[in-house]
Amino acid sequence: MSRVYLTLLFSVFFLSTSFSQNNVKKYIKFADEQYKKGDYYYALEYYKLALDVDSNNIDFLWKYAETLRAYKDYREAEKYYLKVYQREKTKQYPYSLLYYALMLKQNRQYSKALEVFRLAQKKYQSDENSYLYKKSKREIESCDWAIKNYIDSSNVIISALPNSVNSTNAEFPHAIKDGMIIFSSLRADSINSKEEVYSRQYRTKIYTSKMNEGKYEQNELLNLLGIENKSFGNGAFSHDGKLFYFSLCDDQNFNYQCQIWYSRFEDGKFSEAKPLGNDINYIGSNTTMPAVGFINNRQVLFFSSDRNGESQGMDLFYSYINPDGISFSNTTEIKTVNSPDGEITPWFDLSNSRLYFSSSWHNGFGGFDIFYSEVKDGSFTSPKNVGWPLNGPANDLYLFVNNDSTYFASNRIGSSFIKNPTCCSDIFSFALPVVPLDSLVDTTIITSLITKVQRNPVCLYFHNDRPNPASLDTLTDLNYLDTYTSYRELYPLYKRILSEGLNSDEALVAESEITEFFSSKIDKGVQDLEEFTQLVIIELNKGAKLKLSLRGYASPLAPTDYNVSLTKRRISSFVNYLKQYEKGVFVPYLNNIANNGGQLILEFSPYGEYKADQRTSDNPKDQRNSVFSLAASVERKIEIESLSFLNSEELFPILAPKSVFNAGAIQRGQVVGSFFTLENISKNNISLNQIYKSSENVTYEIDKNDLRSGERALVKMFVKTIDLRGLCSETITVSIDGFTENQKLTIDFEIK
Repeated sequence: MSRVYLTLLFSVFFLSTSFSQNNVKKYIKFADEQYKKGDYYYALEYYKLALDVDSNNIDFLWKYAETLRAYKDYREAEKYYLKVYQREKTKQYPYSLLYYALMLKQNRQYSKALEVFRLAQKKYQSDENSYLYKKSKREIESCDWAIKNYIDSSNVIISALPNSVNSTNAEFPHAIKDGMIIFSSLRADSINSKEEVYSRQYRTKIYTSKMNEGKYEQNELLNLLGIENKSFGNGAFSHDGKLFYFSLCDDQNFNYQCQIWYSRFEDGKFSEAKPLGNDINYIGSNTTMPAVGFINNRQVLFFSSDRNGESQGMDLFYSYINPDGISFSNTTEIKTVNSPDGEITPWFDLSNSRLYFSSSWHNGFGGFDIFYSEVKDGSFTSPKNVGWPLNGPANDLYLFVNNDSTYFASNRIGSSFIKNPTCCSDIFSFALPVVPLDSLVDTTIITSLITKVQRNPVCLYFHNDRPNPASLDTLTDLNYLDTYTSYRELYPLYKRILSEGLNSDEALVAESEITEFFSSKIDKGVQDLEEFTQLVIIELNKGAKLKLSLRGYASPLAPTDYNVSLTKRRISSFVNYLKQYEKGVFVPYLNNIANNGGQLILEFSPYGEYKADQRTSDNPKDQRNSVFSLAASVERKIEIESLSFLNSEELFPILAPKSVFNAGAIQRGQVVGSFFTLENISKNNISLNQIYKSSENVTYEIDKNDLRSGERALVKMFVKTIDLRGLCSETITVSIDGFTENQKLTIDFEIK
């Protein structure tokens, strides 16, 4: 090849590269401008052009990932944050790992997100006061909570409102008034069907849609007098319906700066709108999202504001409304619910005295979740998540309830879109009223113990084959606190074994996982036990009769029948803890000899490994996975399943002294059976006429269905095993009309 040709080829390549680089600079400059304006779709187009030229440029990848997150394209954002992190390991962009984990969570990959958040906590631990560290630590608990509280919601119907209300833009509901739904929508005056409508004429305004026999008529713009060329939304009526509070915002470059305004509403018409005073519209702050409620029998205005400083995010406040409706007093921050991430979209449920709001900080399923805080004597309780499926991995906002319907906004999969399925919020309705999880328990359960038992059961964890290793005994002399102390001393050993042979990132994750387990599970179990025990003794000292149900579990390492005995020893250690607590304060109640008539009845379910995750290693030569792994550790526990009042008017009337029979290893084809006793512990006669089988393999006989007070029934349960394999668990369930609680009788066995 001639030198002239080589020189010419090099010149062409150089000119082409220079031309491309000049174009890239123009692409990035233009994309940056669009991003600042909030035109994320347009910005993405030009960042992508730059990446087509230089796909490995770390700065371009970061800008693209950030814009995808702002555009709420969680799936693509996850990919690009990972690319950034893999190239720079948080050295250039410290948030890359945190945002990667948050996108995993918003894509409902909770287990993977939990793993990455643990790695992030390790990465950021050099500054434990930083937001990065605090957020990573917070999200570890939140992801763990999400995994436990995700439920099968296939039988729950949540429907998007029709396109007479919703559009491919963003809609947010506010109230039902005079047969109309009032909502905000972010839309343009004219819409190009080929593109998402991010344009200079794109504003938020308030609309209404009349509700006629279950149908929503075509929406209309709400005519608020004196409002032109501004964005306005977030409407709320005063209690008497005469004043309408709303947000009026300057939205230059889509960065909203809002104040709360009001308009008088008479004879179906709105007067000229005016701003509230500086007591609400704090000078220099963003104040928005008004909601009307009551505290101490006085009408208050709730709102969200960044008056604490932009670095603190949006916080919730309330102020007492004076009789004129437009002046206020005693503005107060709601510190119980406010967090570093910020809280928005308040709504007050007058019938239940609850404040609903959205936050991305407290335990949730991803993005903004909806929470509530109960208002008692002017104080706000800790936030509670309203649960799945009202909340999901996307953003869920603006909840309010009207009669038997719940409305909220969400950009979840299923909302209307043109290009990005999670870009924009729609209004959804839920056919049933919101039922917070804490109220889904039997009425016989003491309110102060619900959190400890029903929502977050007290779990006590054990090291492998403890207490009393290599024993077939079913009892132990050890107190649970003895086993806890010896278990805690093994923490350095767990860290060392789990990190052996791993690369630096993998070792950090493994160490972080086990550190979090010892802190949030093992240590927290002891803390929960102490708090729970104190609450129980208070009730017993009042003369209460309580039934405490325990479940015991083991990992699959040892033989199945051995694990059943081990589980019984673990339960025995808990009984010893009660007997030795504060020099035997529980003994009279356990022996039913307390002078005040109080009694504590213990009901045991020693499941052994029958309920364990069978994917957990049972290889004794692989102790890293079968003994020291997190998967094995979480199986070795006892759990306080429930606590019921037996002296309640509505007590569940059945007590089964034995509820689980562990048959051990049997040959396929054998019939396995057990006898159980059911006692009527109530003062009334009952009928055992609702008994359900877990499968057609189960048969049963019962000697009597009608039981007088104190009378017992003998239940014979049998299981055919010809069609069964491996570890099996079969049950019959006894239910009685009027009670949500039931009594399960279980036979566990293993087909060899």
